[in-house]
Amino acid sequence: MNKKFTRAFSLLSAAVLTFTMLTACGDSEESESESTTSSSESSSELGEMRDITSMELVSEMKLGYNLGNSLDVCNADRDGDGSVDENSENVDETLWGNPTVTKEQLEFVKESGFDSVRIPVTWRDHLDENYTIDSDWMDRVQEIVDYAYDLDLYVIINLHHDGGGDPDFGAWIRSASTDYDGVLEKYQTIWQQICDRFESYGDKLIFESMNEVGFDDLSTNDAYETLNNLNQAFVDLVRASGGNNPQRHLLIAGYWTDIEQTCSTLYQMPEGPANRCIVSVHYYTPWEFCTTTYQYEWGSDDEISLMESKVTQMKEAFVDSGVPVIIGEYGTCYGNDEAAGIGTNE
Repeated sequence: MNKKFTRAFSLLSAAVLTFTMLTACGDSEESESESTTSSSESSSELGEMRDITSMELVSEMKLGYNLGNSLDVCNADRDGDGSVDENSENVDETLWGNPTVTKEQLEFVKESGFDSVRIPVTWRDHLDENYTIDSDWMDRVQEIVDYAYDLDLYVIINLHHDGGGDPDFGAWIRSASTDYDGVLEKYQTIWQQICDRFESYGDKLIFESMNEVGFDDLSTNDAYETLNNLNQAFVDLVRASGGNNPQRHLLIAGYWTDIEQTCSTLYQMPEGPANRCIVSVHYYTPWEFCTTTYQYEWGSDDEISLMESKVTQMKEAFVDSGVPVIIGEYGTCYGNDEAAGIGTNE
């Protein structure tokens, strides 16, 4: 790996956790059906919730893996052409072409040296008119969480493409710019059910408020205020729920999870007596190298300087004030990393 790349990210030391971009690994064989009740928890037995800060927790999480394009799938207009790309009345984790998630897959992740797994979850295709989550979907989410949790991995779950860019096909969180009260009711109803289901899990389970949400149809001040209010409502709801949730470590979505926009003084971390909040950002810079096949090389002096400046921004805006940062997604388009010598000894 490029030594300058490594040195720049080391500026944040153990206070910043980086996750790989949305990927999946392991074979496609489906394991035998397992109980959806956590093997390590019960409603009457709380998991361990240690007396440690979020900074200390993040320092333990180290390298993470995104179980992407699995539980976050949905009927969506992914290419932005105005029509749904995949469509199913019964959305499951195979909709976007990935195999069924197995316990063996998560075991492989653990054996490969990962300490944490982020499990993005999209709920929008699994709600009734009262925003009640389909029991089969909730059970499956818990089953996959348990695969990782029982392997002693740190686990993050969230509301993922519920905040997506295709409101005509089901994305809804961004509608808070025009219907804040309606979105808040739906948001709180969903999170209350998640809190109830996972209240007994220990501090290795982390809730993330949402994914890549901003409100650019509003004025700048109103846009940030809307996101800040939703994040605060998320923290307030979790803290008021049962079990271990009053002390649970929470991952708070930055503005679009963009580093520069999240480092703005208009972005505010939620308040709360537990003081166990972590800021969430993503890193896809330069966009052409990270997400397209238009740029195969990376590592010029300007590109390295830009990366170092973004890392420094996070350090100064959050870490220096005692707020840890998780880089929830980063990566390159398939093939670009090899062409640029990333991930090799070059």
